[in-house]
Amino acid sequence: MRYHGSLSPKAFFSSSTPVQSTALWYNSSGMSSIILAGGRGKRLGREKVSLVIGGQSLLERIVARLRKLGGEMILVLAYDQKNPFDPLPPEVRAVHDRYPGKGPLGGIYTGLEESRDPYAATVACDMPFLNTGLLRYMMSLAPEFDAVVLRPGGRIEPLHAVYSKGCLGAIEGILAEEKPRVGRLVEEVRTRFVEDEEIARFDPEGLSWFNINTPQDLERAEALVAREGGGGGLSEHAFS
Repeated sequence: MRYHGSLSPKAFFSSSTPVQSTALWYNSSGMSSIILAGGRGKRLGREKVSLVIGGQSLLERIVARLRKLGGEMILVLAYDQKNPFDPLPPEVRAVHDRYPGKGPLGGIYTGLEESRDPYAATVACDMPFLNTGLLRYMMSLAPEFDAVVLRPGGRIEPLHAVYSKGCLGAIEGILAEEKPRVGRLVEEVRTRFVEDEEIARFDPEGLSWFNINTPQDLERAEALVAREGGGGGLSEHAFS
């Protein structure tokens, strides 16, 4: 077993780490998903969930993709955030962050605590090109670990991940720190990183974790959606 980095060995498993099977553990009803919707979009001048691309809000687009996975979706809102859906889709349950001001970790904790399943795919609300094939693959790896996290180009993407309820204790400890960082979680639990070669099998365009933070990101997303709708050359795998 190979470890990466100088931090706690329990945290670092590479794609060479053997796993018992890639057979999906979840039942026919699907898998839970957590959508972190508390992004304020300060550089965009509005809440991210309300951004519209391709005739859909970001949130509607993400829900439509996660719906393919089956199972319940848990929408985690900021403590003072209004529910953007009226009414909620039947498979979506909205809850408010129980740790306001603590960043994404509070939202992850809230979603995991609310989840009825032992594992949950966890994504940010500003990722319009989620790849469900990649998410299914990540879920298939989950039973051997506490977290399965993308690491494209050596960069950890903790908001495109699968987390288990076994992470709750570690998250509580990190939330007690003065400046809790979501990246700290992978240092404290058994983490399986999904590397470039694995990612490329499902998402050769590398778009699943693309997120919208700036007006320039929004322009790029709109252009990509136009290509998607017009058959302009995006790989079919990029939107599985």
